[in-house]
Amino acid sequence: MPRPLPTTATEMYDYSVLLSHRKKLPSDLTRPHLTMDWPPENIKILEEYCQWLQTGGTSPLTIRILHLPMAGHVLGLALKPHTQLNLDSDIQSALDYILAKNLSAAWTKNCRNALLHFRRFLRLQRGLGEIQKTPDYFSPPTNGLPEWLISEIANFLRLRMRNWRPARLETSTKRFWSGYLRLWRFLVEHCGVKVLADVRRNHLFDYIARQQESGKSITFINDDLRDFRTFLAFLQEQGYSVPQTLLHLPDIKRPETLPKFLTDEQVRRLREGIEQSVFQAKQSNHLRDSLLTRAIFYLLWQGGMRLGEVEELRLEDLDLGGRKVMVRQSKNLKDRTVYITDAAVQ
Repeated sequence: MPRPLPTTATEMYDYSVLLSHRKKLPSDLTRPHLTMDWPPENIKILEEYCQWLQTGGTSPLTIRILHLPMAGHVLGLALKPHTQLNLDSDIQSALDYILAKNLSAAWTKNCRNALLHFRRFLRLQRGLGEIQKTPDYFSPPTNGLPEWLISEIANFLRLRMRNWRPARLETSTKRFWSGYLRLWRFLVEHCGVKVLADVRRNHLFDYIARQQESGKSITFINDDLRDFRTFLAFLQEQGYSVPQTLLHLPDIKRPETLPKFLTDEQVRRLREGIEQSVFQAKQSNHLRDSLLTRAIFYLLWQGGMRLGEVEELRLEDLDLGGRKVMVRQSKNLKDRTVYITDAAVQ
């Protein structure tokens, strides 16, 4: 008679342990215990974790094969009430157990992310709140550039970051360094600039000519010029003597172009493609992704929301009965309300 499939969180975890790759593990490595050895409160917290994942939209398959086993390893290795878990060392012990299995790099990465997900859940359970992520400033290529310049650009970066959305910090920081260093590197390497007083107006004209010769667009060059002028205005506020001829260097004039937009036919084809992906989805994870894509499409199309705003939406921001969405920390970090159509609500 075939063995019945597990249904509860504890049954699913015990089943996953029995099927896991344990043969190649070192003999002296501590193995996670089955749920019959756990403190009762740990069984309850595992059930609550699965419900929390389901409420957040995680597919049942992902919960069963990834999130539940990783959380179970933490609880099964520590064998102490979850309130006493060390959110660093006990999570690391579970990761060490996974690393000892010598699984693929991709799956090991998935396991590591799942452990961090469980750590986040436990933090919220303890009332510790979300971990404030430190933005990745990423080390820019500053070799050969004057120290005063790098220091002041970094100070300007910290000032600009105050108005950046949290989800965009890393991307915006990388774009910032790329844009602000490009022109200054040209001034230092090709014009011999060492201090601000060395910069001449003709140096900027040389930069414009060099970029045009390399095929850069007018928009690309004007963006660099605007960044340069904005930084000079910042330096002036810091007490630097900045020539007015540099502050008022005009943009390159560009020919007027017609606005770019999707035609009604293009929008219709895009919508039909998205709707078709929903109806053709056969697996639960594919259906979930297709439904999310459709929701994003309608919020962008009929709600006029920015991509970054949609990325940071939470379930509590949605008031479907009132046909509105609360957008937190929008442009200039101001909150706003977006009213949506019946189609977007659906």
